[in-house]
Amino acid sequence: MEDMQDIVSKLLAPQKGILAADESTNTAGKRLLGIGLENTEENRRAYRELFLNTEGIGEYLSGVILYDETIRQKDRAGAYFRETLEEAGVLVGIKVDMGTKDLSGFPGESVTEGLDGLEERLSKYKDMGAAFTKWRAVIRIKAGIPSAECVHANALDMARYAKTIQEHGLVPIVEPEVLLHGTHTIQESKDVIARVTTETMYQIERMRGDLSAVILKSSMALPGDETGKKASPDEVAQATIEALRASVPESVPGIVFLSGGQAPEEACENLKALRALKPYPWTLTFSFARALQEEALTLWQGKPEHEERAREAFLTALKRAVGALV
Repeated sequence: MEDMQDIVSKLLAPQKGILAADESTNTAGKRLLGIGLENTEENRRAYRELFLNTEGIGEYLSGVILYDETIRQKDRAGAYFRETLEEAGVLVGIKVDMGTKDLSGFPGESVTEGLDGLEERLSKYKDMGAAFTKWRAVIRIKAGIPSAECVHANALDMARYAKTIQEHGLVPIVEPEVLLHGTHTIQESKDVIARVTTETMYQIERMRGDLSAVILKSSMALPGDETGKKASPDEVAQATIEALRASVPESVPGIVFLSGGQAPEEACENLKALRALKPYPWTLTFSFARALQEEALTLWQGKPEHEERAREAFLTALKRAVGALV
């Protein structure tokens, strides 16, 4: 088994990013419903196969984050998806949190579950070839939200998760996602990203986690989607990099950005503008989901005869994302 620094180096390889293919059963069902398909295990398997079995993805992807169901699934030829990814030179990752629940006493806020039973799940995932993991916290921006209590609770759980993962020799990705939905300004988004990230990094160090073997998955600073306003790539990049410079220690090796509801082109343009704001001490790349899959899904429609065109669209989306890293 590779050590954590080797895994980090591979995940942050130049001109590559990470595909987030870890949608829960319910979220995958929403994607399928959008193209007129039922949320069945077979349809979810076919949906995963469309992307994970695309030839040539190893040229653009260093890793793929899978869901519990997917890491156990086989393609129609009988090969495990995890083994197909390994053969393509792509590291296998796994989402290990169990989703969110309401934070008691704090209406509109949530905390992520999954620490119970984590070590047992990790042992199984490691046997299946997982090299890295992901844990997502959900942070909303509203009047009086996020509260200090919500930020603290989620940061502490992410720190406990990260330490546990490292004790098993795997690399943790921590994802304190600041949601796009709302009426907030880009300045408010920037401030919340900085607050949440600062607390998360502090708690990881407090728990004696190794920041040099942690990857941050961050939101970009964006105005809320209910404002009707769009920020330019330069504005997004400047606000985001200021938030990260104020909150992420230099010892953290890399930051991967989520698309978070942005259109594919928008996410890539903003990433390109971010990358241009040198110097910064971290490797910056992408960990997109919908921004890489959306166009291909629309073309596919669950029909085998559309598979080739859909995979071409997926490869085009990967090339566009990698192009933002130049």
